[in-house]
Amino acid sequence: MPSPSGMGILRRAGLAAALTAAPFGLAYRFALAYRARAGYPRRQPPQVTPADLGMPFEDTVVPVDGLELPAWFIPARGGAPGPGVALVHGWESGRDRTLPMAQFLHAAGFHCLTFDVRGHGENRAERLPISGGEFGHDATAAFETLLARPEVTRGAVSGHSMGAIGAILAGASDPRVAAVVATSGPADPYRLTRQTFRLARLPIPDPVAYPLAWLTTRVYVRPRGHRVDEISSVRAIRAYRGPILLAHGELDTVIPLHHFDRLLRAVREARAEDEAAARIVNLVIPGGHHSWLYEFEAYRRSVAGFLATALGGPYPPDEAAARAAAVPAERIPTPESEFDAVRHGGTRGLVRVALPGATRPDPAAAHLLPEPPPSGPAVGADA
Repeated sequence: MPSPSGMGILRRAGLAAALTAAPFGLAYRFALAYRARAGYPRRQPPQVTPADLGMPFEDTVVPVDGLELPAWFIPARGGAPGPGVALVHGWESGRDRTLPMAQFLHAAGFHCLTFDVRGHGENRAERLPISGGEFGHDATAAFETLLARPEVTRGAVSGHSMGAIGAILAGASDPRVAAVVATSGPADPYRLTRQTFRLARLPIPDPVAYPLAWLTTRVYVRPRGHRVDEISSVRAIRAYRGPILLAHGELDTVIPLHHFDRLLRAVREARAEDEAAARIVNLVIPGGHHSWLYEFEAYRRSVAGFLATALGGPYPPDEAAARAAAVPAERIPTPESEFDAVRHGGTRGLVRVALPGATRPDPAAAHLLPEPPPSGPAVGADA
């Protein structure tokens, strides 16, 4: 017969193992719940068109991965050949939110192409979570669509927030990207996750929050096969060799200024030994917050002048800057609401992790619009 003392040791060892594993199990469940809450944006269909802001436009699409992302091409200077800019919106946004950017860039002579990132705007809901990797992939496809236009001679990519990640990733992946404008961009997925915890007011102390953010980020990007470092803005900005303008609001509480500092330090370090390195412009807008920096004249002037220099026209940089500064670009009057990922925060947010269904996507986030027929092959849902 087995020794009673031996059974006691086994029981104690099993109990110790269970107690040790329990925190990891809870952390993994939290990561799954975070992915379900944060990975599926609420879609916002366009409320205005370029025509409402006095600009000509053409309905078009950006083909990528079997999808056709709705887009607008906005020609400048009567469609005469010249440089263009692909515009990438942010999270839970859409192509109409980039129209104030297009407005002042159009005045400065640049053709513009703006589109809905997958899972946003008029696109159908995605069955797998969306990350900076999808913003980068779609931004690259939008740049290719822009460059294929007969009116466009050279191209740049400009993005805001998650769109800034997309712009930087596109620049790193396609050597034809002649310039990048990244506004209010997160530095990397890990720090973005940690910041989301703060925005959601989750009462998690730093010694727990940092490793939890590390695990959560990896669980988040796993369904699409991403590696965290492959979709990091810091890593991509080191690889991009072209001219880049980094802009941030001084008072940004969504993506704090230290993200800007990390990106700026990374690109400077990467080009420190290169005497012929392309131009780096950094711009911090006093009094600026996370969004709507285009309402500041200094921002419009800097972006237009930078792009005119990097793209070689169509107007001299000083003239392009003056034309952009003269445009009273204002935010689109559409309802603004808190990101879905941070609406249910605080202690109650942590308690919800234990509820049944917490690790499944919220149908309310994915079905605000009727589903059109699939435009590409179906993607299997993550187990």
